[in-house]
Amino acid sequence: MSEKKKILVVDDEPDFASIVKTNLESEGFTVNVAFNGVEGLEKVKADRPDAIVLDVMMPEKDGYQVCAELKGDPQYADIPIVMLTAVASHVSSTRYSHRGGMSMEADDYLPKPASAAQIIASVKRLLDS
Repeated sequence: MSEKKKILVVDDEPDFASIVKTNLESEGFTVNVAFNGVEGLEKVKADRPDAIVLDVMMPEKDGYQVCAELKGDPQYADIPIVMLTAVASHVSSTRYSHRGGMSMEADDYLPKPASAAQIIASVKRLLDS
């Protein structure tokens, strides 16, 4: 039997992270959670995940910074990243814009509130590709 795929969920909203974790676990994934970008990077380095679900707006390091660090490091650049954000894509006056997320080399982008089904479908698609 194949080993369960490990997913890291990085989101500063505990309720949302818990829902995503529960739904991914129900699909057979092993899920770890981090509540800010710094903790997320530490968890990636301590126990490399097969994919990452990454919120954009978080304390300490935002999702764009985390994504840029991981994609810029050959040791972690191949980990698929699904970016999530509640910021509308038409907001272009801040660094939290949809355009910024897409330029950060994330492998997929979902606007919040993304449904559990959307997140699961994205993770599965990225792991199968």
